[in-house]
Amino acid sequence: MNMEQQIEHSHLPIRGLNLHIAQAGKGFSCSPASSRFHFFSGTALKIQKSDDFAVVSVVGELGTVVFLHGFPEIWYSWRHQMLAVAAAGYRAVALDWRGYGLSDQPPEQEAASYDDLVEDLLAILDALSVPKAFLVAKDFGARPAYYFALRHPSRTCGVMCLGIPFLHGSTTFTSLPEGFYILRWREPGRAEADFSRYDVKRVVRTIYILFSRSEIPIAKEDQEIMDLADLSTPLPEWFTEDDLAIYVSLYEKSGFRYPMEMPYRSLHKTNAIEDPKFQVPVFVVMGEKDYVFKFPGVESVLKDGIMEKFAPDLKITYIPEGSHFVQEQFPDRVNDLLISFLKDHPASAS
Repeated sequence: MNMEQQIEHSHLPIRGLNLHIAQAGKGFSCSPASSRFHFFSGTALKIQKSDDFAVVSVVGELGTVVFLHGFPEIWYSWRHQMLAVAAAGYRAVALDWRGYGLSDQPPEQEAASYDDLVEDLLAILDALSVPKAFLVAKDFGARPAYYFALRHPSRTCGVMCLGIPFLHGSTTFTSLPEGFYILRWREPGRAEADFSRYDVKRVVRTIYILFSRSEIPIAKEDQEIMDLADLSTPLPEWFTEDDLAIYVSLYEKSGFRYPMEMPYRSLHKTNAIEDPKFQVPVFVVMGEKDYVFKFPGVESVLKDGIMEKFAPDLKITYIPEGSHFVQEQFPDRVNDLLISFLKDHPASAS
């Protein structure tokens, strides 16, 4: 089966919004008019039949893995990992955060906060009847993953974050130049004006190019961020025009207004947890060519034992050539690390 056959899409009513989720590994697809089932390796099924329909439930499921994207990403960013964990016998769930992709736009976008994402995640688990889940996150998705695990340890099997360690306290970026992309995009209206000079395809393409480099995107005084790459700059070899088209179709729907609020204009809004201590295993995978590795304090948190103070059960792995999009760049490597993490921490034992 191809990816379209293995991944199912639906919307859930979550806290007043319809949020889009993609799922794989549930083990079935059926309707009253058809008893066609999609089976996945490692998942046992129980089938109850009547004259009109069949009810299929998952038996002995190894656990649920919830994937949390960053920017400029969407659920599709996790396509390789979803199929891998489904084949290994897990249920994979990837969502579009509120305001992203196929999910609804919040009515008051300027009120965006990370606490909303944590509460959305909790409501999604409840709606899917998932008692506890593994969380796999990257970029800004790491922050709600970490905070969810701290606030709801009984609902969390473990956390794996790509590219972002746990940074206790706020990050100011005051040591970086004024042209640093986060400082630019924090300014209300500036990114919107920059992006509006081009179509959505050019904007997504440029951001993917900039974020896949090892240098921090920093514009000169007479430049905007979109000026840092042009159409002559090739896409990364692991990111195809077909991939780009899928991102473009979803950003044409959602626009960039909310993605500028979340994460960039909401970094200061999270309610800090006093004396945080993770009660679940935490795994950080860091690409050494990820520009975030050069952010103030990131390397120190990872290499000087700072994060271990908050996460006693911590594992850190480095991928030497890994970029900010390491899960798309080296999917087999990340899939192997992810499956090993899941197997080392069985949901039944947590």
